[in-house]
Amino acid sequence: MITNPDPPDSLSLSLDTSSGHSTAPKDSTTRVVDYVRDMVMRGVLGPGDRLPAERELAVQLGVSRPTVRAGLKGLAATGIVVTRHGAGTFISESPVLRSEQLTLLAALHGITRDDMYETRRMLEVAAAGVAAERATPAHIATIADEVTNLFASMEDRRAFLLYDVRFHRAVAKASGNPLVASLVEMVSALYYDQRQKTAERATGPNLHDAAEAHRRVYLAIRARDPERARAAMNDHLLTSSAYQEAEEREASGPVAPPATPVSAGQHTPSRRGARHDR
Repeated sequence: MITNPDPPDSLSLSLDTSSGHSTAPKDSTTRVVDYVRDMVMRGVLGPGDRLPAERELAVQLGVSRPTVRAGLKGLAATGIVVTRHGAGTFISESPVLRSEQLTLLAALHGITRDDMYETRRMLEVAAAGVAAERATPAHIATIADEVTNLFASMEDRRAFLLYDVRFHRAVAKASGNPLVASLVEMVSALYYDQRQKTAERATGPNLHDAAEAHRRVYLAIRARDPERARAAMNDHLLTSSAYQEAEEREASGPVAPPATPVSAGQHTPSRRGARHDR
């Protein structure tokens, strides 16, 4: 699992006895970061709690207000805190895993489309099954809204892609496991970055089939049928990968698209309209 790195190590330098230089103090910004982390680890601050004001933190730590702001900005970058303009800075209410490092690692180590979709199946197929067992009425309503948005946006491929990502995040959230939801959110951000490069090449029939595939996942979750939800999600991700591969090949030159993969439990794509029996 990819983990967020610790802030740059700017702790004290060792005493250089040969030069007579004394040990340097810990960097001021790092003191701010460590202070907040320590408060979280000791349970003094919890999800949703408001941090002391910048001025108060500056006095407590003996640093300047710009230094406090720099430290809080670093914490926000790792998802530990969120800043609400006019209200203050708060501890994040749910786990947030930033996608920037994963995107960088994908470029550095050549993470492929197949790697990404394999990871998505590992995470999202199981999440769909659990969502069928745990989803609240509010979760189900949110998933239904995203299905409606997908059918309504088939003429706007960029919007369709956005609602696609939102649907998968909603299903993961409906699993009731905040860590799974955070992992899916991080991986879906990588998917969005890769998919938007070819999204405009998606055909109308493919978009319609994709919307229907999302609808089948939703109906299985609403029916509280974990096995059907897992099968529907697995089939959808396999087909989505094939569609994306075809779009990438088309971008490289006119070639015949690959055959759509068929797996156990796959349903024949329906040509029905946007009604999804909410």
